[in-house]
Amino acid sequence: MSSIDIEQRINSLTQELNSYNYQYYVLAQSQISDFDFDQKLKELEALEAQYPEYADPNSPTQRVGGDVTSKFETVKHRWPMLSLGNTYNQEDLRDFDQRVRKIIGDQFEYVCELKFDGLSISLTYQNGKLLKAVTRGDGTQGDLVTNNIKTIRSIPIHLKKGHYPDEFEIRGEIFMHKSAFLRLNAEREENEEQTYANPRNFAAGTIKLQDSAEVAKRPLDCFLYFLYCENRNKLFHNHWESLEAVKEWGFHVCEHTQKCETLTDVFSFIDYWDEKRHELSYEIDGIVIKVNDYGAQEELGFTAKNPRWAISYKFKAERVETQVKSISYQVGRTGAVTPVANLKPVSLAGTTVKRASLHNANEIARLGLHEGDTVFVEKGGEIIPKIIAVNEDKRLSNAIPYVYPSYCPECHTELVRQDGEAVHYCPNETGCPPQIVGKMQHFIGRKMMDIEGMGDETVETFYKKGILKNIVDIYGLQDHQDQLQSLERFGQKSIDNMLKGIEKSKEKPFEKLLFALGIRHVGETIAKKLAQHFKTIDAIKDASIEEIAAVQDIGIRIAESIHDYLNNEIHIAQIEQLKSYGLQFKIEEKEVILASNILADQTFLISGVFANYSREQLTALIESHGGKMVSSISAKLSYLVAGDKMGPSKLAKAEKLNIKMINENELVALIDNKTSI
Repeated sequence: MSSIDIEQRINSLTQELNSYNYQYYVLAQSQISDFDFDQKLKELEALEAQYPEYADPNSPTQRVGGDVTSKFETVKHRWPMLSLGNTYNQEDLRDFDQRVRKIIGDQFEYVCELKFDGLSISLTYQNGKLLKAVTRGDGTQGDLVTNNIKTIRSIPIHLKKGHYPDEFEIRGEIFMHKSAFLRLNAEREENEEQTYANPRNFAAGTIKLQDSAEVAKRPLDCFLYFLYCENRNKLFHNHWESLEAVKEWGFHVCEHTQKCETLTDVFSFIDYWDEKRHELSYEIDGIVIKVNDYGAQEELGFTAKNPRWAISYKFKAERVETQVKSISYQVGRTGAVTPVANLKPVSLAGTTVKRASLHNANEIARLGLHEGDTVFVEKGGEIIPKIIAVNEDKRLSNAIPYVYPSYCPECHTELVRQDGEAVHYCPNETGCPPQIVGKMQHFIGRKMMDIEGMGDETVETFYKKGILKNIVDIYGLQDHQDQLQSLERFGQKSIDNMLKGIEKSKEKPFEKLLFALGIRHVGETIAKKLAQHFKTIDAIKDASIEEIAAVQDIGIRIAESIHDYLNNEIHIAQIEQLKSYGLQFKIEEKEVILASNILADQTFLISGVFANYSREQLTALIESHGGKMVSSISAKLSYLVAGDKMGPSKLAKAEKLNIKMINENELVALIDNKTSI
């Protein structure tokens, strides 16, 4: 064969096999036997091995995997992957519907979709080729798992020719069919390997495997359900149109999707699938309801965590009955003591339940728990199953009520319970082992100091060996290499990687470090607000409780906790030591270079859909010329930049307050100083 013939044969086989994959895995149509498909695939593999210069990087041979990843790269999402707000009853849905109508009026429709119980994924395509696949992660950033995703045959690696954007992002859910789950779990059991509790865990665990060849052995599937791209509203008017289009492009879209003009239609869709869900080959746990129109979606916008134009209706949880064997008490890093019921194992929603959280002493009292009680357990939306009630008809005649302990189960310090709080705490912060270990494990976590080469087990081992006693000791580990080398399964390479990770963590910004300190009630968001407001740790320490409480979203209870922590002598000493190691206890102010100050002291709000710019582009334009963006209409608003399909309530409020309204062209003219509006 000539080189031209070889290249043509490779191209022909590639196109043919990609077409067969699409027909079988997306359209559920088989036009070739498994044997014939395998023979063609083997021929292509042999040709690519002999003539690699002609191989397509997105060849169907890539479906078998083979790349080994030592660590997944973290990638920031271009558009955040926000979670949906959940509801479990029709009344909440009615409230959601009323909120939507209040903003965009009554002329709209919903799209109802099945809520798959799988792993969220974001796929980016460039010129029709799969560029990258990223997991949801924390919503802002996720793991790059492209090689593993290429092994899923229902996900196209290379799209057929079509009218799609040069670059776009499509999101969906990776899942495993029930039959595949049962078969693979049976194989693991035969091989004396640990089995998975449910298909979702199996799918999630598979995507995180480091060897893509192993991923290819596990039959995963994927439904795609949401499109993102620049100027999307120029391509499609609504979500339904985009779903129809991506089907044509070659994506696997669930056929059980429906447009609903009324809330009654939505309820009918929910009721139908609540009854029929067990007939599906895959697991679903509810229904997703989305406002169809893109302009309406933009008008409704987002909260900090959820889109306001979509909500998920979760099906009612299954309930089972089992017996309480005992109650354990766990001590967390903040000293909070959490009771956990140890149960007689029982199957619930596809998992074997052995434990259930009891939250606090109030919950035990509410339930009136006695030793050996028979209880009702649910798993509705809870990661940890929850005891709903006691079956008092089955209570033993000699059963003794459970009494919440007065002393810490770990260090035997007397527990405290502050007025107005439900949780008991162990105050022995510096002498209670779970608190000490927990604080260090929190400190090194991914969202905090993100110390590579150092995990929870390492921290626990170092604590037991007396190498670590608090977070400051982490930065002194470089002086204990002889001691580290004496530990089992901890070689020089591991030590070097860990020390590099510790050194690199010194570059983490102030808000990350503030979160890492583990101050009670101070989460990631509160830490950011504190850092941005006070700029330095010393400024926060010197502030009064009232001054701290005056910061947005920080009340008296949180302010008291922050003030107490930063004025504790032990913590003051630790912070000074961490400063000496070079950690960042202040915000590094970056100089912002503006294109001009022509919009200085002016506030803007953007609403509606625009012909020439996206809302993000308009925001960037305003801010680059000194303008300030706000999130709501008030009398202090300088300009409302109004596009098409702006909500009637927003328009009415702007008119009532006599707010100046301008369009996108007038905004540009204002910036160019061509006119005075």
